[in-house]
Amino acid sequence: MKVHVRKKDTVMVISGKDKGKTGEVLAVMPKSGKVLVKGVNEVSKHQKPSRENMQGGIIKKEAPIYSSKVMLYCTKCKSVTRISHKILDDGTKIRVCKKCGETF
Repeated sequence: MKVHVRKKDTVMVISGKDKGKTGEVLAVMPKSGKVLVKGVNEVSKHQKPSRENMQGGIIKKEAPIYSSKVMLYCTKCKSVTRISHKILDDGTKIRVCKKCGETF
């Protein structure tokens, strides 16, 4: 399965309980078609005490969401956008914002 976003991209959630939130992509899971976004889809996890977390208790952490629920967020035009690919003279392929032409 191909995912349209990469690690460290800024994305906005377009559907679900966190609709409208923006965040940075922390991890991409292409086999399951999911992404992990900072500050989005936070779940409560019960954690037993361990060496790292001596106290234990309930912690909040991000859970993966489907990549189809996020769109790339362009910081220049301050909106969500689709991307197009542009091939440079030296043969490298770059991602470009369809609205303003900013490179990602």
